[in-house]
Amino acid sequence: MTARTAQLRNLIIASKNPLSVRHAARTAVIAVASFLLARLLGLPEAYWASITTLIVVQSPEVAMPIGAQYFAGTAIGAAAGGLAVTFFPGNLFVFGLCVFTIGSCFAPLRLERSAYRYACITLIIVMLPRTQGGWTTALHRFLEVSVGIAIGLVINAIWPERLAD
Repeated sequence: MTARTAQLRNLIIASKNPLSVRHAARTAVIAVASFLLARLLGLPEAYWASITTLIVVQSPEVAMPIGAQYFAGTAIGAAAGGLAVTFFPGNLFVFGLCVFTIGSCFAPLRLERSAYRYACITLIIVMLPRTQGGWTTALHRFLEVSVGIAIGLVINAIWPERLAD
């Protein structure tokens, strides 16, 4: 085995927390439950709930702080996107200005970068693709992501992951 092959193997093969069948089963249940709840609520792009849930449950030791950061970021990004798209639909310059403004407002509050990241992701989703009205898209993304966060936090509370699994 060459040195490069060994380095690549060390990057891919888990030494501390390898995947298990139990983890895969838990992840499948979580992803499906989140999607179904979002669908049951009539949300048009329910897959955002599953994506968010999977992000939240991947770090069980920090699920609550991450969930709070994602929730806050999503709310700010949805509000900023809804407002911006109402007056400047699809304007890339305004989009960039919103990304900068959100960051400038978050910085003095010393918020985590994950909140900023989620705000910007939500802003992108609301502002740039134009399939529905801006506020409708903003509300849908906020609700879909919020369902995902809620399911992730509930699952972590009632079915905690053990790192040895």
